[in-house]
Amino acid sequence: MERTMVAVAVIALVVLLGANQVSSDASDHRYKEGDPVPLYANKVGPFHNPSETYRYFDLPFCAPDHFKEKKEALGEVLNGDRLVSAPYKLDFRSEKDSEVVCKKTLSKKEVGQFRAAVDKDYYFQMYYDDLPIWGFIGKVDKENKDPSEYRYYLYKHIHFIIYYNKDRVIEITVQTEQHALVDLTEDKEVDVEFLYTVKWKETNTPFEKRMDKYSQSSSLPHHLEIHWFSIINSCVTVLLLTGFLATILMRVLKNDFVKYAHDEEAAEDQEETGWKYIHGDVFRYPKYKSLFAAALGSGTQLFTLTVFIFILALVGVFYPYNRGALFTALVVIYALTSGIAGYVATSFYSQLEGTNWVRNLLLTGCLFCGPLFLMFCFLNTVAITYNATAALPFGTIVVIVLIWSLVTSPLLVLGGIAGKNSKAEFQAPCRTTKYPREIPALPWYRGSIPQMAMAGFLPFSAIYIELYYIFASVWGHRIYTIYSILFIVFIILLIVTAFITVALTYFQLAAEDHEWWWRSFVCGGSTGIFIYAYCLYYYYARSDMSGFMQTSFFFGYMACICYGFFLMLGAVGFRAALLFVRHIYRSIKCE
Repeated sequence: MERTMVAVAVIALVVLLGANQVSSDASDHRYKEGDPVPLYANKVGPFHNPSETYRYFDLPFCAPDHFKEKKEALGEVLNGDRLVSAPYKLDFRSEKDSEVVCKKTLSKKEVGQFRAAVDKDYYFQMYYDDLPIWGFIGKVDKENKDPSEYRYYLYKHIHFIIYYNKDRVIEITVQTEQHALVDLTEDKEVDVEFLYTVKWKETNTPFEKRMDKYSQSSSLPHHLEIHWFSIINSCVTVLLLTGFLATILMRVLKNDFVKYAHDEEAAEDQEETGWKYIHGDVFRYPKYKSLFAAALGSGTQLFTLTVFIFILALVGVFYPYNRGALFTALVVIYALTSGIAGYVATSFYSQLEGTNWVRNLLLTGCLFCGPLFLMFCFLNTVAITYNATAALPFGTIVVIVLIWSLVTSPLLVLGGIAGKNSKAEFQAPCRTTKYPREIPALPWYRGSIPQMAMAGFLPFSAIYIELYYIFASVWGHRIYTIYSILFIVFIILLIVTAFITVALTYFQLAAEDHEWWWRSFVCGGSTGIFIYAYCLYYYYARSDMSGFMQTSFFFGYMACICYGFFLMLGAVGFRAALLFVRHIYRSIKCE
């Protein structure tokens, strides 16, 4: 009981942390003239490498007199946010003209730091009353084509333009003075006077709509046209596939049923062929049934997690620049749904007459978390080496370990015990013979790899247009907010995966190959392999990412995501195939 209470407390703590995303000091966001408005400097980093971000004061900017670090929620820390008080004072409706932040002499080392940052297109990000603002820290003059003759300049004057409605801040934009530059080209000490200007303008935009401008980019007409084209393309794929199944598969099945009914009335010694011929083997349990049940349990959990995330997205929890909320939701929902993985895995394992359910439960718990943990350890070490904000602090790692040990593991065990005690029996319409039949020699295109290629291509073709926007949002600076369209595409993906797996399972059984269990799972999940192949294309052809850290983060975490897709869609494919196989064997008399 005490342990359960601790678990509940941890969940409540995490949810409370997640609910307070990048919140300002003034909770009601109302100010009087001259009131201080919270401004936090967040991070700096190369524009084209979204994972490679550093603390704002890792560069030798003017530091404020009193450093104040903002307490971050779990999701913010996972997102790489590290908010500290900024050196600028932007009091409510208080205008300033060329205010001096500080005067300092940059040493040769500091000049080198700034020059390297300008060369890599570094940008800065801040939060003003919860509103995100960005700007570049400098520019490179490339008038001379020879790189050795490039000139590097640092912006020293920033213009803040702030829009207000009565007593609330509505919008803020940042502009850099293009003529107030510091030449960083040579390795020598430089005297710099950092300045800023603040202008206030009135607007009629209501406070409730101040975040709308961040989501408008993905709702522009030409973007919506592309999204709808993506859906129409996917729907055409579904219609063609369902049409194919309805006209070909159902007609073939109807002919099979008529033929087998005829055969029963005809001579008893007539030789059986096709899928009826293997009715005594089709429900023979698969090899490595503990691993199979664990994969099915993990896939079902990830499917449930995805559905819950979509529900939260559709009700508006993940508004732009509340990205910490997504990471918090992923951690909490994954922890709370671990009981589903335990229940599905052990109940199915028990149906397959498995005996070592404890080992099956351990396998279920480690099947997805294990590779993810190993990948995290490697990538976190890389981030620590780079001293990047992507490196999780020790306290955050402790919180995640506590969630895993006090919530995830107990729920997994409880689900496993419930699954073991469910006493459900495997529903097989046909008796399984004592000895398996030999599978006839099949042509090369009926092998596992060619079948996986066929099975993965159609679902991938239904989602690849939408994939670009998702990648540009996760691994770039685009904003994705059209979750309703994404949900439709997800439904189409599930339908296409189920249909293509059913079709390939039928052809496999018609060729008298009764080992369909694993085949249906890997064929359903093969879309994950296509998505990872798309990662290679996106990295080299559609993005400007570079450097060991960004490359390892991109391919490392995408490998984990694609592996999750493999397990989730594999579970969907197998469930669809199992329903189909049970249906067709119920429709004939099996002796």
